[in-house]
Amino acid sequence: MIKLAAGDKRICVARIGAAHGVRGEVRLWSYTTDPLAVATYGLLESAAGDRFEITALRAAKDCLVARFAGVSDRAAAERLVNLELFVPRAQLPEPADTEEYYHADLIGLTAVDSAGATLGTVVAIQNFGAGDLIEITPSAGGETLLLPFTEAIVPVVDISAGRIVVNPPAGLFDGGPAEEGR
Repeated sequence: MIKLAAGDKRICVARIGAAHGVRGEVRLWSYTTDPLAVATYGLLESAAGDRFEITALRAAKDCLVARFAGVSDRAAAERLVNLELFVPRAQLPEPADTEEYYHADLIGLTAVDSAGATLGTVVAIQNFGAGDLIEITPSAGGETLLLPFTEAIVPVVDISAGRIVVNPPAGLFDGGPAEEGR
């Protein structure tokens, strides 16, 4: 999945890893379905607005190896470590399947339960390494809630209707037993 840059409609399509060799190449982790497609989106932009042009890209054992215009030595490459790279949402192709979507398209959708009652609003999709989590601001107020973004918990994603259906654990949205240990 592709993740959203906070507060805008840019999509994070890659993250730069460690320098690779001495000629300015870097390891690159692509978040696109086809990892090599990251080179087809034109100029990539950092969160700070710096622009980067991929001039060479190849597959390596467990990542991609990229060369960027203007980055010609290891020291310059090392300054880019952990930099996330974004493109405008409009620059990406539309998903080919109704079961596919960009995380950016989920932000702002209304979360409802299976009976149609409004639970809150999707504010983010998070991933801390163990799978995607959907973050929802409850309609009743309070702190945002994180739920596993699985088919069992979120069985319906209907972007055209502006909603997702959520099957939360009992009491999570009404201050019941699930919130007592928080």
